[in-house]
Amino acid sequence: MNINKNSLALTASLLLLVLAGAARADVRVPSVISDNMVLQQGRKVRVWGWAEPGERVTVTFRGEKSGATADARGRWEVLTGPHKAGGPFELTVAGRNTLTFRNVLVGEVWVCSGQSNMEWSLVNAQDGAREAAAADYPSIHLFTVTKKTSDKPLEDVEGHWVVTTPKEAAQFSAVGYFFGRELHKRLNVPVGLIHTSWGGTPAEAWTSRAVLAADPMLKPILERYDKQLTDLPGLQREYQAAQAEWARRYMTEDAGNKGEPAGYAKPGYDVASWKSMRLPQLWESAGLDVDGVVWFRREVEVPAAWAGKDLTLKLGAIDDFDTTYFNGERVGSTGADTPNAWTAPREYRVPGSLVRAGRNTLAVRVYDRMGGGGFGGGEMSLAPAGAAKAEAVALDGEWAYREEATVPSRRIDWGSQPQAPGPANQNSPTVLYNAMLAPLFPYAIRGAVWYQGESNAGRAYQYRVLFPSMIRDWRAAWGEGDFPFYFVQLANWKARPQDSIDSEWAELREAQTMTLKTPNTGMAVTIDIGNPDDIHPRNKLDVGLRLARWALADTYGMKLEKSGPLFDSYKVEGDKVRVAFRHAGGLKTRDGSAPAGFYVAGSDRRFVPAEARVEKGGILVWSKDVPAPAAVRYAWADNPAANLYNSDNLPASPFRTDDWPGVTAGHN
Repeated sequence: MNINKNSLALTASLLLLVLAGAARADVRVPSVISDNMVLQQGRKVRVWGWAEPGERVTVTFRGEKSGATADARGRWEVLTGPHKAGGPFELTVAGRNTLTFRNVLVGEVWVCSGQSNMEWSLVNAQDGAREAAAADYPSIHLFTVTKKTSDKPLEDVEGHWVVTTPKEAAQFSAVGYFFGRELHKRLNVPVGLIHTSWGGTPAEAWTSRAVLAADPMLKPILERYDKQLTDLPGLQREYQAAQAEWARRYMTEDAGNKGEPAGYAKPGYDVASWKSMRLPQLWESAGLDVDGVVWFRREVEVPAAWAGKDLTLKLGAIDDFDTTYFNGERVGSTGADTPNAWTAPREYRVPGSLVRAGRNTLAVRVYDRMGGGGFGGGEMSLAPAGAAKAEAVALDGEWAYREEATVPSRRIDWGSQPQAPGPANQNSPTVLYNAMLAPLFPYAIRGAVWYQGESNAGRAYQYRVLFPSMIRDWRAAWGEGDFPFYFVQLANWKARPQDSIDSEWAELREAQTMTLKTPNTGMAVTIDIGNPDDIHPRNKLDVGLRLARWALADTYGMKLEKSGPLFDSYKVEGDKVRVAFRHAGGLKTRDGSAPAGFYVAGSDRRFVPAEARVEKGGILVWSKDVPAPAAVRYAWADNPAANLYNSDNLPASPFRTDDWPGVTAGHN
């Protein structure tokens, strides 16, 4: 048959146009609208997405149909509800195509955000392996936003809803999980948790440009950033030099691979003297407090049908770098040339020539330069390339390990770490608001919990304005009114001082306390559960429970004490000062001894240790060295003595009665 080439080309072009038109016509929704999502009970909730301009879209949920027409940009949205708590249900979105979402619940939806102490995973928290193993809650669903930056607001985030199982919960925010679990247990309704956080980030990264530009106290943040953008190449060179110097001071060097020639990766190597560790978890969480190189090894049974086939090996994220072996041969490695290598999921190809039926040997050499080390979490599995997830052999569990070359973990001054310039840096203003918050704003929520502040401690006075401004910013963007916003006050950290000293962290805690003047906020005090040697205290359970108290009391109206003692007022009585508190029912000390952590000063502003006693529901403070007291401070240090509690065993917040300028005054 003779076919004209021009006719063929025309037919192909028409076919492509038809297919392109069909693709454009497909109704789409953002990632947060998916299987397993949780919709907020008791209020109208928004379902939105994209379609062909002018296309009619219908949303059906629990027998209710709502429709909308896509606008000129292809954007559409509908409101459904209010709906009562329950599920599972199906939700359908129909236009020229139909999307069906299953296992949809209706309950309470909370956003969990902040920096590394919010990001800290459940499996790496105190008793994390046990807690993760028990995390089987079909009515608690989790959504984790993938890290990303942007210099302008985005339309969508990467992520998906999952049901709480031991495997899924292990890598979720520990604070968020414990908070949500307590709400679920006390309210007996489904709970949805949206986790969007990034370690080491300042509050301005989570705040919009408009808000930063509108306040004279915050505008310098933008001015510095905009100035950076005019000379990025020069600033990048300066940053690289400063970062190299900082790395030399704090990072442990890799002296070279000594385990490979010693046979650590070889099948048949005797590991009887090696210790055992359950993975995935950072090795500090397992009690191994070191930096340097540690080897991990385990045997895996390979089905006969896999012999000779290429396999896909997944190990999750590894902190910092790794070299991975299969039956003694290297199959992959991730090093310093990979940006943010400690967060990158490892996925390596195992050549079929190395794969045999029965027992095979996996070995991983992990090099940790500083901070946490080991397996940070994610899927650990082995399967034929392209196989379904159900076919994979799980690799989480017990592994043998041996230290190759390690040193005791050193204390790191994270605040002195140089910051890279430019919008790709997660610490730049607005970039996380744009990429990791803005796409979520249409989604109905009950409230938010927040754990952050460490990265702003050097500008604590500015934080007095920045933090409440950020809260108002979120509320305006979400359009849910003054929704509940509960946050964690910084925990104790660093060595305990021998005398009264100025403290950036104390001033940041004060700024957080001042934020309680913002309507519908609450603060979980954690001055008693920090770790002097680690900026990431592992006790996340009490943090989550203390946040949940605020929600249960203020948001859900339960009768329980939500806070530890908060400073209310003081009165000078001769050579003593009487301090009064709110939330101080049953005021006491934790150990039954005299109140500790109090200092008093006269008009010379020189603070000295004070004696104190509980009296008339408050505290009486004095010092023989200060006959005319003018001010009192309590727990005013990075890591202060602090033993004051109420009858609900909630700790008192640090405070001061004076307003004398602190060390961060004027730091903008």
